[in-house]
Amino acid sequence: AAVCMLATVSAAAEKPTPQRAEWMHQAGFGVFMHYLAQKPDIPVEEWNRLIDGFDVEGLAAQLAKVQARYFFITLGQNSGHFLSPNRTYDEIVGIKPSKCSRRDLVADLAAALSKRGIRLMVYLPSGAPDRDEVAMRKLEWNKGPHRNAEFQRKWERVIAEWSARWGNRVSGWWFDGCYWPNAMYRSPQAPNFASFAAAARKGNPDSLVAFNRGVVYPIHSESEQEDYTAGELNDPELIRQNGDFWVDGALFHVLSYLGKWWSGAPPRFADADVVRFTRMTLKRGGAITWDVPHDVKGLIAEDFLRQLKLSGAEAAAERPPAR
Repeated sequence: AAVCMLATVSAAAEKPTPQRAEWMHQAGFGVFMHYLAQKPDIPVEEWNRLIDGFDVEGLAAQLAKVQARYFFITLGQNSGHFLSPNRTYDEIVGIKPSKCSRRDLVADLAAALSKRGIRLMVYLPSGAPDRDEVAMRKLEWNKGPHRNAEFQRKWERVIAEWSARWGNRVSGWWFDGCYWPNAMYRSPQAPNFASFAAAARKGNPDSLVAFNRGVVYPIHSESEQEDYTAGELNDPELIRQNGDFWVDGALFHVLSYLGKWWSGAPPRFADADVVRFTRMTLKRGGAITWDVPHDVKGLIAEDFLRQLKLSGAEAAAERPPAR
């Protein structure tokens, strides 16, 4: 489908530069994991037990084995359960006991990954958790093509708290569900794309940012504030091999899944196809991220590890020389 690319407004927030995303260009390959509450009514104590049982060292060792250079994890999604505490969120929504975990899984993951030279990045929806009526009401979320200024101001405060706490331990953000960019973010006044990105970079001015409006082909940059393309693709066959690896100033990046669906099993591709799709992206000078399922402890099954290892080996062979 054709994408209407409106001119973005000038803003005080620092614009992305190729230098900021250069490490991702060098990396070429990373892994994505949806670690989410499967039921919106999961008891808080059960959620905390799951988060407490997440094996950060085991996962970090797996990621090092497959030569992943970065790793994404979901902070939360529609249920309203998050895998890191956030006082601002709790004050706004007023839910007790908090559906934010006691353990800061992001901080613990960052510590385990950094020992192995792997960067951590985080996923967050751009809207309120739509299976939590209290949170939607308190956050003043109005789903659809609306300005949603009051919601966005609150959401940016939530994001800024996490970013300030983690600092440079988190290297980037992937914001999902930016379905109405013209209505919500293309404004000369904040809140807009610039204030959104500034909240994510509160604790780390070098943090990468991408905004995802869904599966839209061809892969494109949604805003001048982006450092890399969100790049969501259901069909990696659509990856193009021609063209520059900077797309309107953002690094060409592809995100797809190895299972039958997001976080689903078993693998849907032959090993040779995983290598081919990875190579197609790397030949363009971009980066590819593969989403994989996990077990209750956050570990990856052997079938998927095998394919990730092949992708990592391809990235290592194709890695461009450092500038």
